[in-house]
Amino acid sequence: MTKQFEGRRWTLPAQVYAAPLELYTGVALTLPQLEQELQRLHYRRAYSLERPGTYRRQGEHIDVALRPARFADETRNAQLLSITGGAQGIASLRDSAGQDVPVLRLEPLLIGSIFPIHGEDRIIVTPTEVPLLLPAALKAVEDRKFDSHHGVDPIAVLRAAWVNLRAGQIEQGGSTLTQQLVRSYFLNSRQRLSRKLREAIMAMALDAHFTKADLMNAYINEIFLGQDGDRAIHGFGLASQFYFGKPLSELDLSEVALLVAIVRGPSYYDPRRHPERVLLRRNLVLKVMADQQIVKPQEASAAAQRPLGVTSRPAGAYYPAYLDFVRRTLRRDYHDQDLSGAGLRIYTSLEPRAQDQAEHALERELARLDKLHEHAQGPLEGAVVVTSPQSGDVIAIVGGRNVGYDGFDRALDARRSMGSLVKPFIYLTALETGRYNAATVVQDAPVDVKLVNGTHWRPENFTHQVYGPVPVVRALAESLNLATVAVGLDVGVAKVAQTLQRFGLEQAPPAVPAILLGAVNVTPLGVAQLFNGLANGGFRNPLRAVRAVISAEGKPLRAFPLEVDPVASPEVVYQLNRLLVQVMEHGTGRPARALLPSGLVVAGKSGTSSDYRDSWFAGFSGSHLSVVWVGYDDNAPTGLTGSAGALPVWARVMAGLGTNSWNAPMPEPLAEVHIEYPTGLRVVPGCARDIVAVAVPGGAALPTKPGCGFPESLQSLDTLLERAQQLLRPLVH
Repeated sequence: MTKQFEGRRWTLPAQVYAAPLELYTGVALTLPQLEQELQRLHYRRAYSLERPGTYRRQGEHIDVALRPARFADETRNAQLLSITGGAQGIASLRDSAGQDVPVLRLEPLLIGSIFPIHGEDRIIVTPTEVPLLLPAALKAVEDRKFDSHHGVDPIAVLRAAWVNLRAGQIEQGGSTLTQQLVRSYFLNSRQRLSRKLREAIMAMALDAHFTKADLMNAYINEIFLGQDGDRAIHGFGLASQFYFGKPLSELDLSEVALLVAIVRGPSYYDPRRHPERVLLRRNLVLKVMADQQIVKPQEASAAAQRPLGVTSRPAGAYYPAYLDFVRRTLRRDYHDQDLSGAGLRIYTSLEPRAQDQAEHALERELARLDKLHEHAQGPLEGAVVVTSPQSGDVIAIVGGRNVGYDGFDRALDARRSMGSLVKPFIYLTALETGRYNAATVVQDAPVDVKLVNGTHWRPENFTHQVYGPVPVVRALAESLNLATVAVGLDVGVAKVAQTLQRFGLEQAPPAVPAILLGAVNVTPLGVAQLFNGLANGGFRNPLRAVRAVISAEGKPLRAFPLEVDPVASPEVVYQLNRLLVQVMEHGTGRPARALLPSGLVVAGKSGTSSDYRDSWFAGFSGSHLSVVWVGYDDNAPTGLTGSAGALPVWARVMAGLGTNSWNAPMPEPLAEVHIEYPTGLRVVPGCARDIVAVAVPGGAALPTKPGCGFPESLQSLDTLLERAQQLLRPLVH
């Protein structure tokens, strides 16, 4: 037993961290927002910066005592930082010597652990990381003769035996800290005499072979202090994060006393479930500490007046859907035992601000839709995925409206019909043929396709109307089914299926006409992968959650570099993206304008599957891509189109991200022209009522609206201007 304890190796779950927030002069972050980020990391506002983990705000200045931090690529010592705010964001960053700091990262937020199947999670702390008050308080409350007994306190045992004999049952244990350590490390907690005898013998053996300091450090790292679903909270290091969200070394007197109070019964004294009960126990601990002269009576009295200070949500339970994606990513390269026992540090792309925005947007809109429609099937469900298209980083995932519940992850596992989200890829395939452009007139007319089984497929528009000849820009913006099916049949169903696979569809869809209206099952994450290639200008980045893996000793084990594969011509993708901008200006995405910032240019597409079973919206700005799904888990009809259900969620997510407008440079072979939106005829600005600017291949012959076109001289001038723009564009960009 002593040999096993001497070579003890705790299972050290992999710790998972969010992306660190970068601060630099000019970053669009207000001081209230910065203060919110500091509080997310559990920095405490103070009058003086006595210790790391505190900050002070005075007017337009915030001074921060930064904690030491380990990043994927470096470590940083504790330091002081002075931040000045301005009208556009952060105006300056200076160190303690008054020197400008070009860029600085706040420490990454711990978002969870990947722990083994038996559920033990812990953060190992060294004696130097333990506040001196903690072992003193443990001895005063749990084992006053710890420094002098030999593993067992006979007087305490006799006292407990007398109490148990009088009660006729076991009411006191009389266990020393060493016995508690043995029980936690080697035995079970069943109250049997044989177990108690083994416990006493083993405690004496440990005490004979190890120093008191070693036993105390083992106790601090081993003892059970709470339960978080399937995760068992072991050790004071993790308990400090779980209850207070900060390192053990930063705990004050009242917080140390609370953790010591929990030792007696982590379930009975759960501060989130029984705050009044825990408050009494904590104050008793403070009184004992004062009586034992560990702290001054006035210090104990002041600490007893403080609130419990426990965080509303335990650290590590914030983002179960995102952690699910991280686990799946890592299991391609690591065994489960490595993830749950080797103490790895996992650095991810999650941005807590974006995650919060996605969660709040989904919760708010689903509550509104439930109240508005009063669906008999019960509350709606939903999922959100947010990415940075240029890198492929997934920065937020919401797997359902109950964001803290580690259950069915709809963002990763709900395979639903994508509906009209398929249409951009149909028109992309058409643009690639060279026979179509934004102004090409297509026929929105009845379609009758005889299938191989002899039945006939006769799709209809959403409105059950037929619109006749319409330009491509209008057919996509208004999501006209008949026009889109005509285009898809012309270019070939198999070609459309190939386009979807090029952009990242995992499984080849059946090459049947129904896929032209979205009869393709895909997850929200899968939709994000498809649209990422559009948002990234024709280049596909495999979506990723993990940036780096570091060993427990700080050695880099695996980096996840950026992967880029061309999947379509940038010229063709640019034309399509300009069409998706018109979806937001003239088509099914137009209602988002009421929620988006004025002037923000975005591109997107709604999706509604048959019988209104799925409500989708996917769209992107210059720096973010978001995908939203709304529906029922049992596939029941919702009565919601993509614009009515998913679009408001999407718009609120994008509005809160502080995102940039989509403003990709136009590739050289293309030219911007103005056409009449209803007809596709080329016009001069101001000549017709409904005019849109689109991108078409340079030199494309476009029919001109009678009486609203270009005189021959102006046409020549227009051609010259287009050519001049093409020549100057590389210089400008």
